[in-house]
Amino acid sequence: MDMFSGFMPTLETPRLLLRKLSMRDAQDVFEYSQDPQVARYVLWDAQHSVGEARGYIRYMLRRYRLGEPASWGIEWKENGKLIGTIGFMWIQQENAAAEVGYSLSRGYWNRGIMTEALGAVLRHGFRSMNLNRIEAQHEVPNTASGAVMRKCGMRHEGTLRQRMLNKGRFVDVELYAILRSDYMEQNH
Repeated sequence: MDMFSGFMPTLETPRLLLRKLSMRDAQDVFEYSQDPQVARYVLWDAQHSVGEARGYIRYMLRRYRLGEPASWGIEWKENGKLIGTIGFMWIQQENAAAEVGYSLSRGYWNRGIMTEALGAVLRHGFRSMNLNRIEAQHEVPNTASGAVMRKCGMRHEGTLRQRMLNKGRFVDVELYAILRSDYMEQNH
């Protein structure tokens, strides 16, 4: 069975539902993605309208349809609100490798939510998709993101100098990764 068939089922954790985005999420997506603090370290700019949020959702719906790497919406079960996204930036089938990326509404920071979401995605990647390596990167100053990666068992592999162009400047990033063997050892 190839890696892509049904690779985006709904994933559930104690507090979260990771599910495909839908047009009814546009207002929630706009609410957190208009925040410059949320947009600061991601590759997209803070949104200026619900229309931009709809455009992003349309882009994700197209990726789901084509079976391309995409993001889950992170729904806070307690109130049914969409509070962020997490998903695969790319997947290399021939190397059984992928990169994960995420963003979260500022009102939900520092509550272990992204650690919970990333844990669910790693579990899915290793147990259902048969990946061997999952990596993630963050801009050097975004230390909170590195803490999430470490809590999920990812190891720091190095600093990549001027790895990405973000909002007009080249930025250094920290690269983290976890191997299937690391994951199985930590979660036997």
